[in-house]
Amino acid sequence: MTTMDTLVPFAEALDRYEPVIGLETHVELGTRTKMFCGCTTVFGGEPNSQVCPVCLGLPGSLPVVNRMAIEYAIRIGLALDCSIASWCRFARKNYFYPDMPKDFQISQYDEPLCTNGWLDVPVDGVIVRVGIERVHLEEDTGKSLHVGGATGRIHGADYSLVDYNRAGIPLVEIVTKPIEGTGAAAPEVARAYVTELRDLVRALGVSDVRMEEGSLRCDVNTSLAPRGSDRWGTRTETKNVNSLRSVERSVRFEIERQAAVLDAGGRVIQETRHFHEDTGSTTSGRSKEEAQDYRYFPEPDLVPVAPSDEWVAQIRAALPEPPAARRARLQAEWGLSDADMAALNAEALDLVAETVAAGASPADARKWWLQELARRANETGTELARLAITPAQVARIADLVATGTLNDRLARDVIDAVLAGEGDPDQVVAARGLAVVSDEGALTAAADEAIAANPDVADKVRDGKVAAVGPLVGAVMRATGGKADAARVRELILERLGQS
Repeated sequence: MTTMDTLVPFAEALDRYEPVIGLETHVELGTRTKMFCGCTTVFGGEPNSQVCPVCLGLPGSLPVVNRMAIEYAIRIGLALDCSIASWCRFARKNYFYPDMPKDFQISQYDEPLCTNGWLDVPVDGVIVRVGIERVHLEEDTGKSLHVGGATGRIHGADYSLVDYNRAGIPLVEIVTKPIEGTGAAAPEVARAYVTELRDLVRALGVSDVRMEEGSLRCDVNTSLAPRGSDRWGTRTETKNVNSLRSVERSVRFEIERQAAVLDAGGRVIQETRHFHEDTGSTTSGRSKEEAQDYRYFPEPDLVPVAPSDEWVAQIRAALPEPPAARRARLQAEWGLSDADMAALNAEALDLVAETVAAGASPADARKWWLQELARRANETGTELARLAITPAQVARIADLVATGTLNDRLARDVIDAVLAGEGDPDQVVAARGLAVVSDEGALTAAADEAIAANPDVADKVRDGKVAAVGPLVGAVMRATGGKADAARVRELILERLGQS
């Protein structure tokens, strides 16, 4: 068995082997009800509180297709330039796990809804076109909870429980064609693809694609072929990788592990593998089934799905601007460099765009969201979009700074108060008395007091050492509780010391 100590260094592995990768991405659709019944799909409910005879697979219960799920899947397929089937049907995929209440999964097999598309993915300034094999619908499984032990997995657990709340949630599986020819960039291509796909699905409004909640999960296939060979190697499938970073790390590890196996004269086993976040390694799961092992056959309780050309055309006409095109447009409109644009992930980009639409400049919107608010989100472990402040409120704070009512320090106090639920920015300014001191008489008096209290510093400034004025400005800012305009205070002090 290959251990982390016997891995082949990544660069060395790529000298002898060419990687081929493929990704199967599972997206839980935000339809509010399950695929074949009316149970709710709200995340975080009490275990087994969102179930019914249909999603529990009880005898005599019959499924009914969720029309919105069909529409959402078509929306994804169109956005990926897929062909949409005029007729398709569901099948039964038979396998036996505790989290499968019926002991089979209703899925699509040889007649998927969407086929043969592509997605362009930016990787280090180069566009990689990833082919899409299929986009098909299925129902999600339940969730096994292994109690006791150190890993949360079944091995070493004291006992296991099953939560069927997730069973029956509409799930779209997006399967790529084999991605060849990427060489050493294969791990980065895998991560970039999932990132771009996540942004696309999010823009379509069909899922919140929160990897930490399981609404976006990825299975990563990796194989190695000796350079110059005309045959692909045996692939492994790393299951349920739940972060973008882990997608990249899992590909890199499998390349190093498989190279070590091949170099030692062994053979790579076709199997599923588990990824371990703490070590960045994968371990063996189970042998990988082929299609015939699942004994697919048409689902007898569901009629075929036949979306009309008119319906598909309506869905196509309502598609939003693709994320890549939107990024390019906003970058041009805002005059941002490639580096500045790269700092805006999809979530931050939406917030900045909404703040600009509410009246802020692009520079101010980026400043407040990417600096002050991003820091607060990191400190509290909160997603940026879930902070208790709206783009309109951020735009108002930026306006209060631009018009001189607030300075940056006071604006940060206002942000804290808005996040604490004390009201809108104007209400906070009024309630806390946070407006900038603009009374010239009061500022002049404070400047004179600072000069009198710091004669040595004042003499240096009088002698032409203008850079020494900082402590005097600081004294005035402290005297005014940070409510003065620092630039105006500096001007006043220099005027009083004959350096204007």
